Amino acid sequence: MQKTAARAYSSNKLGTSTPGDLTMMLYNGAIKYCNLAIDALKKRDYAQCNDNIHKTKNIIVHFREQLDRKYEVAKDFDLIYDYIYWTLTQANVNKDMAMLEESLNRIREIRDTWAQVMRIAKKESGHYQQA
Repeated sequence: MQKTAARAYSSNKLGTSTPGDLTMMLYNGAIKYCNLAIDALKKRDYAQCNDNIHKTKNIIVHFREQLDRKYEVAKDFDLIYDYIYWTLTQANVNKDMAMLEESLNRIREIRDTWAQVMRIAKKESGHYQQA
């Protein structure tokens, strides 16, 4: 019963979210999976580490595919996403904690920047609510 309610809530949340909110959810998902990969690597659970790195990489691939290449900034984001993908791959192949943590830090930086952009956009559009 609880799982059904949770699924219904999640489904409704996705259906009512803005594209910006969905992007934030994806960044948070990438951070979650990267953290899980780090935890698994610490425990030497290489299968779990591999699974979570692949989940993180899938989100990065999605971001790359969604870039609107008519804008110049898309090239910069493509390079950043390519680098994150590469560091995740190297971390996975070499079981390299430092590279995995670097990937996590890069994703967090982008997510935090996205959060700032969202706050500014909401404020400018008149939908900003102060806490």
